[in-house]
Amino acid sequence: MDEGKSFPLALEAPETELTAISGDMIHTALAASRRSPRRRIIQPLHKTADSPLHRMLNVAQPGTYIRPHRHLDPPKAESLVVLQGRIGFVTFDAAGEVTGTYVLGPDEDAVGIDMEPGAYHSFVVLEPDTVLFEVKPGPYAKATDKAFAAWAPEEFTDAAREYVERLAGMFQA
Repeated sequence: MDEGKSFPLALEAPETELTAISGDMIHTALAASRRSPRRRIIQPLHKTADSPLHRMLNVAQPGTYIRPHRHLDPPKAESLVVLQGRIGFVTFDAAGEVTGTYVLGPDEDAVGIDMEPGAYHSFVVLEPDTVLFEVKPGPYAKATDKAFAAWAPEEFTDAAREYVERLAGMFQA
C-alpha cells in the first residue's frame, strides 16, 4: 500500500506572481509523471493549499488510477481541459453504475468538461504524456477534498489495476 508514498504527489508551485505555462514546465511535469509510481503528478499553479481557487496541471500516463470520487465537503465544482493527449472521462451513480462516458482531447469533439459538485467521476488516460488543466475551488484539505466511492478499489491494489483496465476497455474502438 505504501508503494507511492515516498514520491511526491505534486511538484512545487511557482513562486512568481505571473506564471507562464511553458513548454519547460510541461516537460518537467511529464518527466515526473513518468517516474511516479502513481503514473501522474500535479503541477500546482496556485501558491498554497489555502488558495481560494486551485489551478493546476494534472500530467498523467496510461495506467494511472484516479479512484472514483466526488467533492462534497464543501461542495466543489470542477473543470478540466485536456491540453495534450486524450482521456476517457467517466461518471457514475451512487451504486457505481456508469452514467456517462466522454472522450476528451484536443482532436476530439470535446476538449474538456465542467461539472457541478456531487457527481462521482474518474478518468482513464488513453495516450501517453496527457496534460490536463484543472480548476476547482480551494482550500484543499486532504481529509475532505475527495469523497472516495466505497465501491471503488483502493489505489495500489490488484483490484485497482483491474478496474483501470476495465474502464479503459470502455474506450477501445
